[in-house]
Amino acid sequence: MRFMIEKLERRIQELAGLRYRNRKPLENMHIVPDVESLAEAKAAAGSQPVVKVGDRWGGRDRYAWFIADVTFPASWRAQDVIGLIKLGETGGGNCSGYEGQVYLNGEPAQAVDRNHAELFFPAQAVDEGRVELAIRAWSGLTPPNGSHMPFDHRVDVLELAVLDAATDDLYYTALHMLQTVKLLDERALEKQAMTSALEEAFRLLDWSAPGSDRFYASTEQALYVLKERLEAIPRGPRPQITAVGHCHIDVAWLWRLKHTREKSGRSFSTVLTLMDRFPEYVFLQSQPQLYAYLKKDFPTLYEKIKDRVKEGNWEATGAMWLESDCNIPSGESLVRQLLTGKRFFKREFGVDNRVLWLPDVFGYSWALPQILKKSGIDYFMTTKISWSQYNRFPYDTFMWRGIDGTEMLTHYITTPDNDGSWFYTYNGNITGSSIQGLWDNYRQKDINENLLLAYGWGDGGGGPTRDMLEAARRYEDMPAAPQVKQGGAEAFFEQLEERVKDDPQLHLWDGELYLEYHRGTYTSQAYNKRMNRRMEQLLHNAEFVNALALMLNPGYAYPAAGLADSWEIVLRNQFHDIIPGSSIHEVYEDSRVEYAEAEQLAVQVLEQGLSQFTAEGRGEAGAQPDSAKAESKGFPVRIFNPLGWERTFVSEVSAAGAAEMAWYSAAGEALSAQIIPAQEGETARVLVTVKDVPAYGYTTIYGRSEGAGTQGSASAAVAAADWQITGDVVETPFYSIRLNEAGQLVSLYDKQADREVLKPGEPANVLQVFEDKPMAHDAWDIDIFYQEKMRTVEDLKELTVLEEGPLRGVIKLVYAYHNSTIEQRFTVYRDDPRIDFVTKVDWHEHQQLLKAAFPVDIRSTKATYEIQFGNVERPTHWNTSWDYARFESVAQRWVDLSEGGYGVSLLNDCKYGHDIRNHVIRLSLIKSAVYPDGTADQGEHEFTYSLYPHRGGWYEGGTHQAACGLNTPLLAVPVQEGILPEALGLVKVNQPNIMIDTVKKAEDSDDIVIRMYEYGGIRTRARVELDPQAGAVSAAAETNLMEEGGEPLSVSGNGTELRFKPYEIKTLVVSLAR
Repeated sequence: MRFMIEKLERRIQELAGLRYRNRKPLENMHIVPDVESLAEAKAAAGSQPVVKVGDRWGGRDRYAWFIADVTFPASWRAQDVIGLIKLGETGGGNCSGYEGQVYLNGEPAQAVDRNHAELFFPAQAVDEGRVELAIRAWSGLTPPNGSHMPFDHRVDVLELAVLDAATDDLYYTALHMLQTVKLLDERALEKQAMTSALEEAFRLLDWSAPGSDRFYASTEQALYVLKERLEAIPRGPRPQITAVGHCHIDVAWLWRLKHTREKSGRSFSTVLTLMDRFPEYVFLQSQPQLYAYLKKDFPTLYEKIKDRVKEGNWEATGAMWLESDCNIPSGESLVRQLLTGKRFFKREFGVDNRVLWLPDVFGYSWALPQILKKSGIDYFMTTKISWSQYNRFPYDTFMWRGIDGTEMLTHYITTPDNDGSWFYTYNGNITGSSIQGLWDNYRQKDINENLLLAYGWGDGGGGPTRDMLEAARRYEDMPAAPQVKQGGAEAFFEQLEERVKDDPQLHLWDGELYLEYHRGTYTSQAYNKRMNRRMEQLLHNAEFVNALALMLNPGYAYPAAGLADSWEIVLRNQFHDIIPGSSIHEVYEDSRVEYAEAEQLAVQVLEQGLSQFTAEGRGEAGAQPDSAKAESKGFPVRIFNPLGWERTFVSEVSAAGAAEMAWYSAAGEALSAQIIPAQEGETARVLVTVKDVPAYGYTTIYGRSEGAGTQGSASAAVAAADWQITGDVVETPFYSIRLNEAGQLVSLYDKQADREVLKPGEPANVLQVFEDKPMAHDAWDIDIFYQEKMRTVEDLKELTVLEEGPLRGVIKLVYAYHNSTIEQRFTVYRDDPRIDFVTKVDWHEHQQLLKAAFPVDIRSTKATYEIQFGNVERPTHWNTSWDYARFESVAQRWVDLSEGGYGVSLLNDCKYGHDIRNHVIRLSLIKSAVYPDGTADQGEHEFTYSLYPHRGGWYEGGTHQAACGLNTPLLAVPVQEGILPEALGLVKVNQPNIMIDTVKKAEDSDDIVIRMYEYGGIRTRARVELDPQAGAVSAAAETNLMEEGGEPLSVSGNGTELRFKPYEIKTLVVSLAR
C-alpha cells in the first residue's frame, strides 16, 4: 500500500506554513487596558508592558488595546505583507472568545480573531516602510467551553511575513484537488487523473531545505505542472453553485446589543478589505438595524459599503428591519418589519428588496406568503426547517402557498453543517465536502441544477475568510466537482424562477412551515412576551388616536418621530434570539430598559393624541358648546374603542370622585356601575357598562354627583338566581360554576346552551408543573417526554371574594408551590360570557414548565389556532409523526376546540405556547430554563387568560372579537366640554368577518391608512365607511402593504367597496377633503 492520499495530505499540511516567507516577530507591541479612544490608548502605550508570545490577558467581557508602530524592511516593498495574529481563542461561529478590531493609521481596517488570523497590510504602508497598528481586542462574553466563568486568553502568534504567491497558489490548488479526489469513486477517471497530477507536482518540490530560495523555486515549477495537468482533465456536466459571502450576526444572543455594534464593525471591515483582494467577491448582508448601527459608529466604513453596493459587490437585501422571529410578533409587526426595513434599504442604498432572508428563525407563519407578496417580496430563503426532529421536509425548492392562496417561490440552502450532519447551515464553508454535500442533500435535482451557498463564519459574525475565497476560485473549474461562481441571492432567485416557473415537477406546499424543534421559544422569557404584546397594542391605540386627531384637525402636529422610535425598539426586540427567550441574562437586562423607553414614548404619543379630545388640548377652553350641550350633563368622560366594531362592555373610570357619581350616556340613559374597592394608596374606581361605543371611535358618558345608590339601581337588573359569588359557587346569567377545595373548576354549566362545558370528573383551570429538562437546548426546547413527570398546584392558601357585582364578580385564589406563589383573580361578568383568570406569579423554580389545563367535553380531531391575519387548524390526535411532532404549537391571542354547534376557546393577553390533545386544552405559562440565562423567568409575572365557551363554532361564537377585546380594553379619558361631537366613529365595515386591524397616518402624506383582513375564510364584498364628522373622503385607493402602487377606488357615501378573498389582507389609503 502506497498511502498516496495520506502522503499528499501531509505534504499539503506542511506547505501551509511555508506560504509565509521571512517570518519575523511583530515587536514592541504594548498592551493598554481599555480606554475611551484610540488616541488615549496611543498616548498611554509607551508606559504599558510590551506583549510577548505566551502572555495572558482578558477576563469576562474585557477590552484591551494592542498598540505598535510597525516597520517593514525595505526589501519587502512591492510584496504582499501579512501579519499573523493570534491573541487567544475564538469559537467557531465567533460566538465566544476573543475578537479584535484592527486600526491602521487610525482607520478601521479589518478584524482579527482565531478564524481570521491574517492581517493584510496595504501596499502603500509597506512601500512607506511603516504603519501605526492598533487592535481593540474584546475577550468575549461566553468562553469557548460554554461556561460563564471569567477566563484569560494566551497570546500565541505575533508575526510579520511575506506571502509567497506561488506557494500560496500551490497550497490552495492542491488542497482542493485532494479534497475532491477523496470524494470521488475509485472508478472515476478524474480521480486517477488528479491524483497523478498531484503526485507529479509534489515530486518536484525540493524538501531538502524548506523555506529556502531553492524550495520556493521548486514550488513555482510544481505549480506550473499541476495547473497544466489540471487544465488537461476533461470537464463533464456539473451542478452550478452560486456562492455568496454571508455574515450572520445575531443582533443579541450570547452577547449584548453593544457587542453586536462592535461585531458589525469588525465583520464588515474584514469584508471590505477582502473585496480589495478579490474583485469577484459578492457579499450579502441583511438587517438594516446593523447598517444603522454602523452608520453611527463607523461612518467611514458605511460610506465604503454604499460604494460597494453601487459596484455590485455588496448585496444589501433581506427586507426585514432585522431577522425577526415569525411566531410571536403580530401580523402588523411583521408588516412593520418589512415596511421599516425596505424603506431603509431604498433610502440608504437605492435598492428594492425582493428576497426575504431568514436563515435562522424558529418557524414560519402561514400568513407569510401573502404578507411578503403584498410587500413586494417574491422569494423566500431559509435553512432552519432542516432542524426538525421527526420529519424531513420533502422539498428544497417549491412553491409555498399561504393561508389566502398566495404562492411564494421558496428555496432552502442545503449545505451540510459538517460531514454527516442531519441539518443544514447558513454558515457554510467552501470545501470539497461542503459543496458536494450541498448538491447531494438537495431534493429537486430533476428541475434545478443551480444551488445557493451562503458561506462565512456566522451567528457571532466574522464572515468569510481568505481561505474560503481562495477555495471559491479553485472550485470555479474543478473537474468532477460542482462549479462555484460568486453571485448574489436576488439574481440567483430570478434565474431560479425562470428555470422552474413552468415546470410541472415544481412541488407545492399548501400549509404552514412548522419547525419541529425549539418549541420552548413560544414561552421562554415571559416578561418579553408580555411587553411585546403590550407594545403592539399600545402602538396600535396610539396610531389610531393620533390619526383621528389629525382627521379632526388638519393642522395637528402628528407625532411621527415618537411613533417611529417606539416601533424601532419593538422591532429590534423581536429579533429571533431576543423575543424567543434564547439569549443570555444581560440581553434581557437591556431589553427591560429598552421596553421601558418604548413604552414611555408610546404613552406620550397616546396621551398627546388623547389630549386633542379635551377642550384644553384643542385650545377650546373658552369655546361654547353647541345647543345640544347647552344644558350641563355632568362630568364628561370619553370612552374610546380602538377596535373595528361597535362594542358594549365595562370600562374602568379612575377620575377623582368617579366612584361617588351616577353615570349616564350622552342620551341621558342611566348606566350600570360598580364601585371597585380601593387598594391601599389608591383612590376608588368605578366600573361602568358603556353601550354601543362606535368602531374606531368614542362616545361620551357623564358622571353626576347624585349621592350613593348607583350599585343598587344597577344590581336590580340581575335576578338573584343569576348572580351569586361565594367561595365555591358562582352564578351568572351565563353559567353555574362550582369550585373544589383546591379552587379548581369542577363544573361549568352553560345555562344558555343547557350543557356542561367540562369533561365529567376532570377539573379545569388545573395548574400543572412539568419537569422540563430538554436534551439539547434548554431555553429553546420542550421535548415530548416533558409530560412524563407532572405535579399539580393544589396548596390553596387563600380564597377570598373581592367583588360581588353587580357587573363583575372576583374571587381571589392564592397558591403556594415549592418556592413560588401564584395568585389568581377568577373573574366573571354580568353582561359577557368571558371568564378571566387574572394571574400574578412570583416564580422561583428552575426547569419547571407551568401550564393551565382545561379538559372540556368536546369531541373534535382538530383545533383552531389564531395566527397573524388568520387562523390555522391543527390535529388534536397523534396518528402520525407529522401530528405528534406538533405536540406544542404556537398561537397568537386565542385557540379553540369546537364540535358541531358548540365549542370552547382559550384566550390570552401575552402567552403563545399551547397544546391541545384529544379534549384537553393547555396553555403554557412559564418555562424557567437555566441556559443561556440561569435566572430566566425568575420573579414576578402578570398575565390574564380567559375561558370563552360559545354556541356554534369559533367564528359564529365570536371568539375572535372576545380575544381582541381582552387585549384591547376600552379607554376612559376624563375631558372638559368642547365643541367635538359626543360620539364619533372613524371607520366601520359592514361585514362581521372583516377585521379592521390598523388605522394610521400614511408614511409619506396626511392620508389615512386602514389595514383590514378577512378572518373567517369567506369570500366577501364589504363596504368601508368613514364617519362624515371625521372628514369627507375625497379619494380612496388600495395599495400594497408598503403603501405603494395605489389602485383608485370609486368613492360614494363617504366610503368605498372592496372584495376580499378568504384570509385576504387589504390596505386602503383614504384622502380627505381639507
